[in-house]
Amino acid sequence: MHVVITGASRGIGKELTRQLRDEGHEVSATSRDHSADTQLDVTDPGQQARFAARLKGQPVDLLVCNAGVYLDKNMAMGDYSAEVWSKTLATNVMGVFLTVQTLLPNLHLSETPKIAILSSQMGSHARSPGGSYAYRASKAAVTSIGRNLATDLKLDGIAVGIYHPGWVRTDMGGQEGEISVLESASGLIREFEDLSVETTGCFHDWDGRIMPY
Repeated sequence: MHVVITGASRGIGKELTRQLRDEGHEVSATSRDHSADTQLDVTDPGQQARFAARLKGQPVDLLVCNAGVYLDKNMAMGDYSAEVWSKTLATNVMGVFLTVQTLLPNLHLSETPKIAILSSQMGSHARSPGGSYAYRASKAAVTSIGRNLATDLKLDGIAVGIYHPGWVRTDMGGQEGEISVLESASGLIREFEDLSVETTGCFHDWDGRIMPY
């Protein structure tokens, strides 16, 4: 299986890369800097085009859209700027769509193509504890994108799953997180394996629980 993972320089993306490679899969790992196999700023159309050219003709069996930012963690309402909003939405929302758009030809070359979008329960409309406005809005938006992609791509046989990785002990999640990176990645991989056209559009936790939209 050929897997493409964005945001693979650290945290969940790095651990997913390690575990999938240990299982014998081919993984094309990308990051905004040069710390993964390929440099890919998901917000940069030029880099997206170069990445597409590099993978031209290669099937992609699983695309994991993991790249994301959390710029407004613990930010006071008065400290928000247009830049915080634009960078958050560009990476967490537009970046996901551009990556899917870029790799659709490769996904069509696979016999069982899948797209996994890492979202968060923080974007759930059922949970509104306040704060983290840009991050929550971006995750609500990318969940919506995933659901609509699932509808549009089902006829092409491409399954789309949306996942909450849990509250993970990473740089983004903080050391107060409930689970380790290893646990989250292991659970997510099981979820990716279970994803099919029959379950497309699902929004699941890392351990398989159905998440509220």
